[in-house]
Amino acid sequence: MRFLPLLLLLAAACEEPKSPAVAHEPFPGERHLKNLRQLTFGGQNAEAYWSFAEDRLIFQSTRPPFTADQIFTMKADGSDVKLVSTGKGRTTCAYFLPGDERILYASTHGGGDAPPPPPDHSKGYVWAIYSTYDIYTADADGSKPARLTDSPGYDAEATISPKGDRIVFTSVRDGDIELYSMKLDGSDVKRLTERPGYDGGAFFSWDGTRIVWRAPGEGDDIGDEYGLLLKEGLVKPTRLEIWVMDADGSNKKQVTRNGAANFAPFWHPDGKRVIFASNHHDKKGANFDLFLADVESGELERVTFFERTREGARRSDDFDGFPMFTRDGKRLVFCSNRWNDKPNETNVFVADWTDP
Repeated sequence: MRFLPLLLLLAAACEEPKSPAVAHEPFPGERHLKNLRQLTFGGQNAEAYWSFAEDRLIFQSTRPPFTADQIFTMKADGSDVKLVSTGKGRTTCAYFLPGDERILYASTHGGGDAPPPPPDHSKGYVWAIYSTYDIYTADADGSKPARLTDSPGYDAEATISPKGDRIVFTSVRDGDIELYSMKLDGSDVKRLTERPGYDGGAFFSWDGTRIVWRAPGEGDDIGDEYGLLLKEGLVKPTRLEIWVMDADGSNKKQVTRNGAANFAPFWHPDGKRVIFASNHHDKKGANFDLFLADVESGELERVTFFERTREGARRSDDFDGFPMFTRDGKRLVFCSNRWNDKPNETNVFVADWTDP
């Protein structure tokens, strides 16, 4: 009997760590979301995407001791968080490769250990198109990083077809911000877009035959400001629409026509709808929510209703974005600053998805 406490301690030490996830109730109107769980707590966590086996997530995060985004992985319940980028430079847009034994992400560390400075917001709300961004692959634990792109200027925003055969990514290699695809080894690069203006944030459909992305609307005048900002490595994303096309760049079709900031689109597994973030419903443009769009009719349905307008609540720029379904459409991961402890903190959430 005197050995029982020791045995209990040893048994407890061998147990799997408990999930850190915290359950929340969806807000009124969020009829598609059930069993909502928060997976990260504090800092800025974004662009969380499923592994091919859908048992892990890869995401970017700014958290101590880092002053700029680095890439991490975690289990689907939020446990076992691991740094998988180099810890140097600034990173973005990570994804698992088929088989989940290697990963893909963009990083500036090839241009120096220190992260490049944030963009100058005296020019308005702008994104930085860092010239030192290149696309890298590495083993799933972060070891053996290898550079996949080697063209002058920005190469980033890479995602992989569910078929496991091609990568779609954004690059300025031809002087404008365009979409390209390539094989997993970086060969057979093909340009997919050609209109002036920013083209980016692309994802393949689940059967690999189509791509959804964000770009200026048909007939939109991008003006001289676009070119002037691009020379400074900046882009202003305040007016971007959602588009779809075939995987070879043909049959381009504009889905949204609201003149707002629409971004982070992803395909529903039915192949008929896309989910994306937009601020078109907010006159001030500060509140981003998730919407579903029928790719043929353009008909919209609002998915999230996060607005911090309750009495006594702390008001900030409310945000839901970066959605990604599982292959069966039964789970949705997205990022939000709902339930945050400090203004502008963004965390990763997972919910069961229902189509009432």
